[in-house]
Amino acid sequence: MTNEPATPITYAAAGVDVEAGDKAVELMKESVRRATRPEVVGGLGGFAGMFDASAIARMTRPILATSTDGVGTKVAIAQALDKHDTIGFDLVGMVVDDIVVCGAEPLFMTDYIATGKVVPERIAAIVGGIARACEEAGVALVGGETAEHPGLLEPDEYDVAGAATGVVEYAAVLGPQRVRDGDVVVAFASSGLHSNGFSLVRRVIESAGWSLDRHVDDFGRTLGEELLEPTRLYTLPLLSVIRDDAVEVHALSHVTGGGLAANLARVLPPGMFARVDRSTWTPPAVFQTIQQLGRVPRSDLERTLNQGVGFVGVIPEHHVDRAIELSELSGIRAWRLGEVTAEENATIDPSTEVVRGAKGVAGGAVQVVGEHPTT
Repeated sequence: MTNEPATPITYAAAGVDVEAGDKAVELMKESVRRATRPEVVGGLGGFAGMFDASAIARMTRPILATSTDGVGTKVAIAQALDKHDTIGFDLVGMVVDDIVVCGAEPLFMTDYIATGKVVPERIAAIVGGIARACEEAGVALVGGETAEHPGLLEPDEYDVAGAATGVVEYAAVLGPQRVRDGDVVVAFASSGLHSNGFSLVRRVIESAGWSLDRHVDDFGRTLGEELLEPTRLYTLPLLSVIRDDAVEVHALSHVTGGGLAANLARVLPPGMFARVDRSTWTPPAVFQTIQQLGRVPRSDLERTLNQGVGFVGVIPEHHVDRAIELSELSGIRAWRLGEVTAEENATIDPSTEVVRGAKGVAGGAVQVVGEHPTT
């Protein structure tokens, strides 16, 4: 025999507030409306986002590119600071900029937010950040979902994820097949930590006993403000480089989890070797602070964080100057980071690690040499 509840159990009593979800949608409508493109069909609230693919049909051999990702434990910083309007830039950067790696133009994106309790203003702030980032990247935000998971997540906890789709002509696909002996590796500066490695970062901060409201002179702001600096969006600046008639780009790599060497190795063909020189740049202060506070070994730091290099390009020697010029016109510092040679002809330092391929890719080899200049 079962025990009957004293009062009827409703969905709200189980912890799900449908009305709060509806209010969140109302609050986010205006920001989402701006994150659009002419090809978007329909509006917010449909079961599926729709996108007019007529332009794709006119392409010679259109290749669709898709990517999905999240923000990881950086959301814990946003939750601790109760600041939720920038985390969307991290999500969009992690998703749409992976699509640009193959030379594709990201077209549209959807998002997913899971939370312990729907607080309409908080959800609207998160989605507002996603929408503003999509607008900046020229990507349409065509749909999303907010799910309330009481009992699985605490009321103030949430996680975000997203997926995007882009397109590129088959003949224009970038990647290892284009890389040649003599190409130059070009670095594109990051805005800071971006969105990977925060499990390490948070552990270091916790171990040091630093609070997020601690002012750090080297940052010129609080620790929390530095950690929450949004991921840089590279979509439109890199597309401008790719599309410029005076520039030929062979490969691009997004420097996220795994660090610089591993991600560069993924876009090199077997038999090619890239030598990257630390002396060409000084990592921003936040990376040095994390290393010193946690006594993090350099090898571990470089496998985890971007160290100030958010993207790299592999570009023919005679196109490098124009690529750097275009990037800096877009507000992103760029510089010559290293060079690519056939491994059989390369000078390899036997005392320094050589990274070969990554994430299941039988790619090329990368060696990071030298020392960063002191500030």
